[in-house]
Amino acid sequence: MHQGLAELQMYVAPRRVSDAQQRWLASILERLSVTRLQASLDLEMLWLSDDLLLAQTCGYPLMTRLRGRVQVVGRPVYQLPHSGDGSHCSLILARADDPRRELIDFRGSHGLINNEDSNSGMNLFRHTLAPLQRDGRFFGRVSITGGHRDSLRWLKEGRGDLAAVDSVTFDYLARDDSEEIAGLKIITQTALSPCLPYITRPGVDVESLRGAMNETLREMPEVARVLAISEVVAAREDDYRVLLDYEQHAKDFGLPMLL
Repeated sequence: MHQGLAELQMYVAPRRVSDAQQRWLASILERLSVTRLQASLDLEMLWLSDDLLLAQTCGYPLMTRLRGRVQVVGRPVYQLPHSGDGSHCSLILARADDPRRELIDFRGSHGLINNEDSNSGMNLFRHTLAPLQRDGRFFGRVSITGGHRDSLRWLKEGRGDLAAVDSVTFDYLARDDSEEIAGLKIITQTALSPCLPYITRPGVDVESLRGAMNETLREMPEVARVLAISEVVAAREDDYRVLLDYEQHAKDFGLPMLL
């Protein structure tokens, strides 16, 4: 490996998390003697690039759009309140001053999702809501916000009533006492899901790459502490098959889509 595209763009808040991600990535590339290529690509183009060395993707598009087209390097083990053992979940949130306390109370309300192909913002949300659907619907209206932090902002602004936010994002913000989650409450949490996988292009030695990631974490304890990652464990596509099971569960209950 001599050069390649390398981006870690899935968790960028608070700022010190983003900075730590970049320090970790730079040290990984230095350890591997890889020159980082620069390119302005959207996420899917990055994930499928012939030059991809390292990126992080969402588990749901891994199984629906990227399956068999990339290699899974591993998944992070976060040391956060709602994440552990290589798994995380989504937290279903509402405004703290909303009198509704149970999910069923929000049937017919205005739901928010970050993206249609998000596991934490849509797939896990749908799986949780499916048993409560009526006539193939749970929400009276659904809006797409574009990102988890946008979903938080829209909730706070009253532009929606209920959203599912990745627990790692929420816990990072909570740890830093961010105003972004102030005034919100957790209604419940979803089923567990494997943490977002790190991927590379076919043909790359994933064991060497994962080894470099872990060695760098051990040599940079402050970065590891900020990221709250103890290690990157080996993972396979099949580990994420459960996300398709969650999709099927929702279909079986009569809720194939949230929109």
